Amino acid sequence: MKSERVISNRTLGSLKPGESAHIEHRVSACDIRSVTAFASDAAAQAVDRTLAADPDFRAALAQGGVVVALLVSVIATRLPGPGTRLKALALDFPGVLKQGDLAVAEVTVASLDEASGAVQLDCRCRRNDGQDIVSGQITVVAPDTPVSRPFGRPVAMDSGQPPDRFEDIEELAREMGPIRMAVVNPVDAPSIEGAISSVRAGLIKPVLFGVERDIRAAAEDARVDLSGIEIHDTPDPEDAARAAARLAADGGCDALMKGSLHTDVLLRAVLDIESLRTARRLSHVFIEDVPGYPRLLLVSDGAVNIRPDLETLRDIVQNAIDLAHAMGIARPKVALLSAVETVTDDIPSTTAADAIREMAERGDITGAEVDGPLAMDNAVFEEAARIKGITSPVAGQADILIAPDLEAGNILAKSLDYLAGAEAAGIVLGARIPIALTSRADSARERRASAAFAALVAARGRA
Repeated sequence: MKSERVISNRTLGSLKPGESAHIEHRVSACDIRSVTAFASDAAAQAVDRTLAADPDFRAALAQGGVVVALLVSVIATRLPGPGTRLKALALDFPGVLKQGDLAVAEVTVASLDEASGAVQLDCRCRRNDGQDIVSGQITVVAPDTPVSRPFGRPVAMDSGQPPDRFEDIEELAREMGPIRMAVVNPVDAPSIEGAISSVRAGLIKPVLFGVERDIRAAAEDARVDLSGIEIHDTPDPEDAARAAARLAADGGCDALMKGSLHTDVLLRAVLDIESLRTARRLSHVFIEDVPGYPRLLLVSDGAVNIRPDLETLRDIVQNAIDLAHAMGIARPKVALLSAVETVTDDIPSTTAADAIREMAERGDITGAEVDGPLAMDNAVFEEAARIKGITSPVAGQADILIAPDLEAGNILAKSLDYLAGAEAAGIVLGARIPIALTSRADSARERRASAAFAALVAARGRA
């Protein structure tokens, strides 16, 4: 069952002085890029790369664009809500906001004018360290017509903008209902924020494992509420991982999520419990939402298997295919990457790719079109494959990119993230339960996406 969410507003007669509403948002690189791109378009030739990279310029845009948008978002969605019209703004800007800051935007009803329908709101946006970024008043006209309806489908992006494919995945996971997820050692702000963000999105019912004092301190730092959240107090990350894995083995949860601990500690705890193992090797998949590419890209393995042999490569491929099926891709296209398309003993990745392709042809790997070796350009760019005369059901249309080893896979995924502007989620497959494997640098949104993918895999496992 979907989580119960509604969209509602407050008419003038239902408002009282002192009532307040707030939202929290961690400023991302995407936020800064969006307001910078808008400024560049609006100011025509007045913004070049040097100016766009200037910290003072970006801070001004963050204040005027991101912060004011946050305040208006509270007003337009929460208090008074849909149907509200802006009338006047009087704001001071005492502080600065930077990428990575957690912004808290709050509005409070100061006074009401029944004759005009005007509502004066005291407004404040501050960093999570308490520093005010914006303060002042915004006067609005309260909505005339009450609104209260169930939350529908997520908003679509404007035409010409890339689709929000992670939001589509979240919606698909929400339709299957929240899963019970053990979150291991969420003792820093990003990991606890990612977990609670996943709760708010209706994706998970969390069980937290770690030093309770540290978990609550992280929650206070991230300004998230742990009311009603189950917490298991454990003395250290190793014990947290073992306790969470045992809960999964006993059927007490459907998936695990990595918090602030080393990946090998969590995976070792899983592998130490025989009932959590399967016949397959564990493998990691980066799910990349790359602007300009027409579909989500699955990249494997860039985090678990360092130098996979053929049997491990087979499992890596099949795990990624199974994830694609859980995402609703009936027959994904798998590209086995190398530097060239010709099979040669001088480049071992070409002979490995050729062997994996043959496994797929004889049915040892199922559920996908598998081809390789393919160079990166021919895997994702149809025109490159056409120019080179490559005939393949996969070339130029890959859903899954299989790297020859961990180093290549990790470099590829991080290049997509930091040079191509991709958003990334991560998941480990091959155990009885999926493991949302987040990076310390992941945003709360990316951690939430990882939880959504784990929820899809868990739901497919139940089915």
